[in-house]
Amino acid sequence: MSRRAFIESSVAAAVISSLPSALARPEHRVSPIGLQLYTVRKIMKADFSGTLAKVAAAGYKEVEFGDYFTLSPKEVRAALDQAGLVSPSKHVDYRTVTNSFLRAVDAAHVVGHKFLVNPWIDESIREHPDGWKQAAEAFNRAGETARKGGIQFAYHNHWFEFKPMRDGTLPYDLLLKACDPHLVAMEMDLCWVNVGGSDPIKYFNRYPGRFPMVHVKDVTKFPSPRPIEGAVLTVPQAVADMTEVGSGIIDWKHIFANSGKAGIQHYFVENDEPTDAIASITKSRQYLTTLRF
Repeated sequence: MSRRAFIESSVAAAVISSLPSALARPEHRVSPIGLQLYTVRKIMKADFSGTLAKVAAAGYKEVEFGDYFTLSPKEVRAALDQAGLVSPSKHVDYRTVTNSFLRAVDAAHVVGHKFLVNPWIDESIREHPDGWKQAAEAFNRAGETARKGGIQFAYHNHWFEFKPMRDGTLPYDLLLKACDPHLVAMEMDLCWVNVGGSDPIKYFNRYPGRFPMVHVKDVTKFPSPRPIEGAVLTVPQAVADMTEVGSGIIDWKHIFANSGKAGIQHYFVENDEPTDAIASITKSRQYLTTLRF
């Protein structure tokens, strides 16, 4: 390096180091912004392909399925291709996980899913004394089957995983400890963790890299008391205060500043009961595209 080049590079480095930290530090953004199609399920049931086209027109590039409705995996893939969308993930119910999981893995290859996610454990299982332990064992078995098929299995939480069991243990903590991290990933629903009364960052710090996917939805207020304090919430109570992302009280900037530690690869917007589904997903995405952290 010439003397002149050395001086110029040294000056440039000095200027950068003198900038305020907020200016010197590169800003990060939410990417990719996907959509959990449960949000648009009511209009999708009536017009599958048309709804996917509207989702794409709203700016989304990837989606997570909850239901194929009456379509075959090949038909679903064709509809995705037509809309210019990809689907890295699909939800599968607990019965499928325990009884017909190989079929779900085969379908995942056709559609293009990389993840299969169980989003709900039936109340009858949760209320059993060993229910959560049995669920963890079932998840490990499904995870092994999925891995052999080149798919990653995962679990998606709600609020009830943060209501302490009789011994004081949180079901979410039990799952994280009992499930093999190589076989069972976690799709953290960031809203439900907050509603439950816990803190996503605590889990990111304790289990770094375990959360390749997150659900992003917001609420206008938290219940009082919360499940972590022993409260029992019904589904209508839990979704009553849901709103578009950025219109509620969850501190998204703080959460997403820790996304690297969490290992987040996919962000799926969701609103369980939107008044206008397309308007809702459009507003949420607009907020997330402007968010910097």
